[in-house]
Amino acid sequence: MLTDAKLRALKHRETLYRVTDSAGLAVEVPVNGAPRWRFRYRFDGRAKMLSLGTYPSVSLAQARLRRDAARAQLANGIDPSANRQEEKRSRSLALAPVPTFRSVAEIWMSRQDVSEATANKSRWIFTKFLYPDLGALPLREITSRVVLDCLRKIEGADMLETARRAKIRVGQVFRFAVIEGLTDVDPTQPLRGALKAPKVKHHAAIVDPVKIGGLLRAIDGFSGQFVTLCALQLAPLVFVRPGELRAAQWSEFDLDGHVWRIPGERMKMKAAHVVPLSKQAVSVLRKLHEFTGHGRYVFPSLRSAHRPMSENTINAALRRLGYSGEEMTGHGFRSLAATRLNEMGWNADAIERQLAHAESNKVRDAYTHAAQYLKERTKMMQAWSDYLDSLRAGGKVVAFKPQAGSAA
Repeated sequence: MLTDAKLRALKHRETLYRVTDSAGLAVEVPVNGAPRWRFRYRFDGRAKMLSLGTYPSVSLAQARLRRDAARAQLANGIDPSANRQEEKRSRSLALAPVPTFRSVAEIWMSRQDVSEATANKSRWIFTKFLYPDLGALPLREITSRVVLDCLRKIEGADMLETARRAKIRVGQVFRFAVIEGLTDVDPTQPLRGALKAPKVKHHAAIVDPVKIGGLLRAIDGFSGQFVTLCALQLAPLVFVRPGELRAAQWSEFDLDGHVWRIPGERMKMKAAHVVPLSKQAVSVLRKLHEFTGHGRYVFPSLRSAHRPMSENTINAALRRLGYSGEEMTGHGFRSLAATRLNEMGWNADAIERQLAHAESNKVRDAYTHAAQYLKERTKMMQAWSDYLDSLRAGGKVVAFKPQAGSAA
């Protein structure tokens, strides 16, 4: 424990050093300059450090009070460092005489709890298409006409889907600004129907049973990385979204219980999802566990075990197997399963729940929602894996159907 006497006796050394107090508080003595208070803690499994001021401007008693305040934030699930940065951004925004679209958009983006891929796509839209025309303009000067002129440029380049997404992003920024009291209206509201509707492009998928069998045999013959092979083999057995599969973490799996529980923060609709695992899926995972089970990710990147595999890995592997982007995609495993399961007579609601299709305003308690139709889905997922085995073996294609009266 530090005391005022010990603090006054601190001397500079040739290298920086720290002297601990208690509960994560320490004083850091640099080679030159005043000693600095530091609070060391862990958040979301990561070691972090928060600056609490310098000594003697901040006394020992004051440093302990600041440490205790940070600990209270941690107890409430708040990262003290991130919270401080957010407060600084908010103060900067409040002090800015005229908030611009770009300054508000940057703050809005910083507050979004989305995947890295989604965040990168949003930043690309802002940087390439929106900031050049809207970025420097004060919010209150951006009218519906100004927004439409910006969007029409994107539309004119025949990027209809990008124009639609750009309009959504502008609306999200303005609704955030309205809530924060920075402006009064969302100029995108009158633009409903003003843009050309993009053609719906479905993810390529193989749905013919004979061709599915050929795909499964091709996957089993994949000669690339073992982790990629396992991802290809597991994809048709669980048919989750590609991002949910590639970022899977071992902590989410109960292999003995044959279940995969995906937390809401990793799901598109932000609702937790339960995936019953067939014996075939568990077999793939157990073999893979010998290789990657010591780490966080089930399918780690080849470059770093601290990151999941690239979002392009599955599609690249399918291309390597000879399937073009017009024939099959990683997302296509969902369409493959949905098409066949519906044709075979399984409960449509159970299929939709297994696909994690749900409107966000229908989501209540996360795991109650996730467990809907769980008994029937468990039966369906095992029957589906058995069916895929029969197709892989080139056997007679039989449309298996659930027995009458199966639980829903």
